[in-house]
This record gives sequence, C-alpha cells and structure tokens, in this order.
Amino acid sequence: MQAATLKPLRLALRGITKRYPGVVANDNVDLSVQPGEIHALMGENGAGKSTLMKIVYGVTRPDAGTIEWEGERVTIDSPAKARSLGIGMVFQHFSLFETLTVAENIALALDHRDPPSTLDARIIEVSERYGLPVDPRRLVHSMSVGERQRVEIVRCLLQAPRLLIMDEPTSVLTPQAVQKLFGTLRRLALEGISILYISHKLDEIRELCDTATVLRGGRLSGTATPRNEDNAGLARLMIGSDLSVCQLAPKTPGEIMLELTNMSLGSKDPFGTHLRNIDLRVRRGEIVGIAGVSGNGQKELMAALSGEMLSAYAGAVRLAGQPVGLLGPAQRRRLGLSFVPEERLGRGAVPAMCLADNALLTAAQSPGMLRIGMVQRAAARRFAQQVIADFKVKCGGDQSAASSLSGGNLQKFIVGRETILNPQLMIAAQPTWGVDVGASQMIRQALIDLRDRDVAVLVVSEELDELFSICDRIVVIAQGRLSPSRVPAETSVEEIGSWMSGGFINGNESAAEVADAAA
Repeated sequence: MQAATLKPLRLALRGITKRYPGVVANDNVDLSVQPGEIHALMGENGAGKSTLMKIVYGVTRPDAGTIEWEGERVTIDSPAKARSLGIGMVFQHFSLFETLTVAENIALALDHRDPPSTLDARIIEVSERYGLPVDPRRLVHSMSVGERQRVEIVRCLLQAPRLLIMDEPTSVLTPQAVQKLFGTLRRLALEGISILYISHKLDEIRELCDTATVLRGGRLSGTATPRNEDNAGLARLMIGSDLSVCQLAPKTPGEIMLELTNMSLGSKDPFGTHLRNIDLRVRRGEIVGIAGVSGNGQKELMAALSGEMLSAYAGAVRLAGQPVGLLGPAQRRRLGLSFVPEERLGRGAVPAMCLADNALLTAAQSPGMLRIGMVQRAAARRFAQQVIADFKVKCGGDQSAASSLSGGNLQKFIVGRETILNPQLMIAAQPTWGVDVGASQMIRQALIDLRDRDVAVLVVSEELDELFSICDRIVVIAQGRLSPSRVPAETSVEEIGSWMSGGFINGNESAAEVADAAA
C-alpha cells in the first residue's frame, strides 16, 4: 500500500528574530500554516504580531531565521515579492482613494494592468463568487465602511492569493456583517486558501479559527485549538495571568452633566456626515455608550463635544448646565471636560514628544504645572510617572517618545492622563480600539471607576461587547442621527446591530421612543 503524500506547509517561519534599538520585537519565533487553515495570531499590544506580519509581507527584513513557502526557502524582500508568491494582506486601516471608483482603486494595487472592461468583469465575477458584491464603477466615498472592506478583500482576491493575512478585519463591521465575512473566509479556506487572522476578539477567534499561535513579549507563548478553549484560557496564554472582570454595580444617576438639544451640524469634510437633530443627556454617575459603524457621524459628534467644531448657538451643547456650544476646547476643559480622541497619534499625543511633555498637552492647568507662566518640568515628570505607574504603561520612562510605545500602551497613557485630571465629564472615543484584552479590561475598569465617583461618562465604541459590559444606557448613531436609548439588559446585540445599519431611522418608533433618546 502506497503511503499518502503529505502536502508541504503553506508557510513556515523558523527562528525569526528582529531587533530594534532597546527592544527585541521577535525572538526566535516559529510559525506554521497549513493549506486551507484559518490560523489566528494572538498577543498583547507590543507582543510582536505586527512585526512578524511585516516580515511575512516583505515590509521588514528579519535579523535571523528563515522563511519557507510551500516547502522551499525564500527571501521576501518587498510586498511585490510577497504578492508574486501568493501572499495578500488586508490592512486594519483602509488604503482607498475616496474620489476614485472601485475599479480604479483596485487597478492601482494590481501588479499587472487589465483593460477597464476586462477588469470590471473580473471584479464582478470574483465579488459575486465569494458573496462580496461590489459595483466596479461606484465611487468609494459613497460606500459604507462595510462595503469598503469588501473592496479591500476583493482587491486581494484578484491577485489569486494562497495566503491571506487579515489584520483586525471586523473592527468596523456590524454583527450581521461579521457573520457574512466569516462565511466568506470559510469558503476561501475550503478552496485551499490559508488565512492568517489577527484579532483581539477572543469570541471571534474561537468561532472562526482552526489554530492559534500566541506571542508574548516577542516570544512564542504557546499554541492552541481555539474552539477547545474558553476566553479565560486564551487570555492566560496572551497575558500570563487570569483576566480581570469589570464590575458595574447598580447606581442611581445624578444631575445632568452633558446635554445636547436638537443639535444639527454640517460636516466640513466633503465626505463626512452631517449631524441631524441630536438630543442626548448624560448624568453624573452613569456611562452612556454610543454604538455605530464608523463613518456615521461619530467624528463630527466628537468634534462638536470637544469644542473643535462650534455649534450654531451656545445652548446646543450644555456642560453642567452652562451653554458651551460656542466655547473652544480649552474653555470646556476648564469646566471639567476630559476627552480621549479616537486618533492616538496626532490628536491624543504628539509622536515626537516625550510622555512628560505629552502630559502637559491637557494637564498644564493642573496645580503645580505652571508657575508665573513657566512650565515646571519636575511637576510634569511626576505627573507622567504617576500615569505610567497607575496604568502599567510599558515604556522606557517619562522621557520616552510617544511614538516609541505600542498602540495599546499609548492608549493606556492617554486614558490615564485624562482620568488623573479628575474630570466632571469624561468623553472617550474608541477607548479600546486595537488594544489587547488585558489593557482593554484595565481601561474599561478605569471608566467604571470614574462613573462610581459620580463622573458622567460618554463612550463611543464599535465594540458592542464593550458597550454591553460597561454601559448603563446605549444609543446608536447612524446617518448622523441618534436612536432611542436602551438599557443593555432590555435589548440585544441583534437589535443594536440592526440599528447600526439605520434600522431605527425608517422604523415606526413612537414619539415617546424618540424622546427617550434624550432621557
């Protein structure tokens, strides 16, 4: 009887090592991916996942180790080389030109040039085959984020990849869209395409992935079969300890701290979303969550609340009863507002500045920071050191540049900086976006602690599990409008997911329900 021929591994990394000044990003890492396997890559922020994927995709060269592709040793020195082998990557941040059509965007990324008529036909054929329908003639700026992600995936599929790398692919999707994406990925796997799936969402990994490789501190922490593990077991592999559980105790909210009344605001971005008739109240001692698919007015709402965009009249926004719609960010901060923006680098922190100087961006008015108009460097450093210690920020100290921190550690620093300022109102946009499970729990607990100290907290997030776990009430923003509010125990992920697609706008909600959005 003749022995069955074993298929070679699709990808095998052997002893991959990559060093940067002061840090070893990857330390002797091994990783194997089978044909047709959906393989999760997990780890804390700063564990080395991104570096490893950059090496596979040819963006970064390793200092040591070898790469084998379908049984043969290869050198991948550029993304073009990776694509020629059959490696495609869908990045976490979309790389599409909004003023171009779908076909034009796809043509720019292909290593060969097809006539427009031929390319259109190929786009339609591939998109329909995998249940990812897109119109090649449609302009990208007219598409929802879910549709844009389809374009990114179709663009990769047109290159006929044999390995598809996906980085946080569900961060901008509704629960319903996530299930459609999973169906597509399973279909690709059945056709023999391997998938490397990077995500911090443990439930998704357990549902979708066949195997998981876990990195911790740049080293291989272990491997697992996700469907045979619970979330606690996967978390222990990632962080080396049990995951803390956030506790939201019953609490009666107090006076209104933030009030929006019939606020309408046009977006300055030609591809932005106009806000229409927004009514919302947030009281002391409660956390109100705003769910929604990215691009439905969250950016405009955050700008209107922070003071970066002024309202049509002062009373459109009230803070602790005072009309602030015509006041700028600094004036609102003096009234007790703290703000965590969605963009960590550029708006939350200045990349080239050290952490002590970044602390001064919002803490300059804190006691002891200034003396006769002069910055007190020692006070700024003590403040930054307190944030680093209280929020377990992994860095080289208060003189470390913001750009040297991993995304999750920088996010912990920004949340810690705003928390230690003892605000009356905390507004946090995407507070745990792209943050590992351990850091996520720490940030969520910090928001709950503020709520328990009678601070009013408003959280904008695309993570429904997060909102259901920490919020007293949830509203949805879609097409620049706010839905009625719901207590988490009285709604479901399915209802909120439907509303995220605009289901509440054209529904038959009563006037009382509409009014409840401001309750």
